[in-house]
Amino acid sequence: MKPTLVLVGRPNVGKSTLFNRLTRTRDALVADMPGLTRDRHYGIGRGGNKPYLVVDTGGFEPTAREGIVAEMARQAESAIAEADALLFIVDGRTGLTPHDKQIADRLRRSGRPIFLAVNKGEGANRAVLSAEFHELACGEPYVISSAHGDGVTALLNLVLDTFPEAKEEEGDDTRGPKVAIVGRPNVGKSTLINALLGEDRVIAFDMPGTTRDAIEVPFERNGREYTLIDTAGLRRRGKVFEAIEKFSVIKTLQAVEEANVVVLVLDASQDISDQDAHIGGFALEAGRALVVAINKWDDVDEYRRERVKVDIARKLQFLSFARFHYISALQSTGIGALLKSVDGAYAAAMSKLPTPKLTRVLMAALAKQQPPRHGVFRPKLRYAHQGGQNPPIVIIHGNALEHVPESYKRFLEHSFMEAFKLQGTPMRVEFRSTRNPYATDD
Repeated sequence: MKPTLVLVGRPNVGKSTLFNRLTRTRDALVADMPGLTRDRHYGIGRGGNKPYLVVDTGGFEPTAREGIVAEMARQAESAIAEADALLFIVDGRTGLTPHDKQIADRLRRSGRPIFLAVNKGEGANRAVLSAEFHELACGEPYVISSAHGDGVTALLNLVLDTFPEAKEEEGDDTRGPKVAIVGRPNVGKSTLINALLGEDRVIAFDMPGTTRDAIEVPFERNGREYTLIDTAGLRRRGKVFEAIEKFSVIKTLQAVEEANVVVLVLDASQDISDQDAHIGGFALEAGRALVVAINKWDDVDEYRRERVKVDIARKLQFLSFARFHYISALQSTGIGALLKSVDGAYAAAMSKLPTPKLTRVLMAALAKQQPPRHGVFRPKLRYAHQGGQNPPIVIIHGNALEHVPESYKRFLEHSFMEAFKLQGTPMRVEFRSTRNPYATDD
């Protein structure tokens, strides 16, 4: 499982700048549920020598008791509790403050590994800048510049080296797909899990999960084996409840990362929220096969049903590769068709794409539409082969492929998905340009 790195520090020390550098994007996943403020951001780490998740917290004031500052402190406390490692950010220009000492005291009590980053250290004498921060007793201070990137990669690799290598799991048809049930609180995730386990159940037992209480639950239905990833902790039928306090974005992200197929559960009685779109977007970004279940369909009238469909078409258009199912988890209606789509999405994600057919599809796409010119030259796409599964990755070789625009890349992805009838999984197209042996390096 990917480790979670949490950025902690007082306001305006550069946490968000560091977060943007680590994720290489400003499109942070922001939870908009009550009790999860906009000051808590989540993303996939894109730098360093291992994969990881990164969390940006608001300015941390451990002694705050009321107001928005106390709320921000509560969110930081929640993130600290779920951290694998803490990056404690201090401001090298301002120097050591009493506020820093309060935070250091709190972080030491957490029992989590702490890495002290002295930010805004560009152009400074590192030894002099870091000297006073030894007083925090949080280990060796590392001078970085989140704005310029100085020292960031070295510190990040130092943090990640404390964790074991993540195991890449290929699909195992003997165990069946790993299925993560995700969504906002109170949309019916636990009811859906009970519906999956409660009927024709052959195998269902808890296996010890991670320190975050993620539980893998093997079960069998219609002769097919599956593994459910339940981040809330499974409870016996009739004793399942969902509460906002149980909601954790980190748990959701990790469940998505662990799964082969993600089932995104929506509530037909509510509008599609930004949080629904964020979770779906994360599954897409992680390359996971996806099925969307619109729950409580039996509770809404015809007018509401039409509104939901319009809302989905408008806000979740980017998930058009997935199958959508209108179900009632409470009544167990639509569950069979949902599982059939899970099987189809898993099969698509694990498809083996033969090189000759991939190249033929590429040639047909080129005959239909050539990539646009870059100056006087046009990129040359020569042949394709498969580079991975879950999601399917197609690697295309040729010349000057770094100039192929994103729009044409999407055209190729659509061409491959259509030719191989891949529904329920995203696809990745990667380019490998052949280096000119006569080119000289300036």
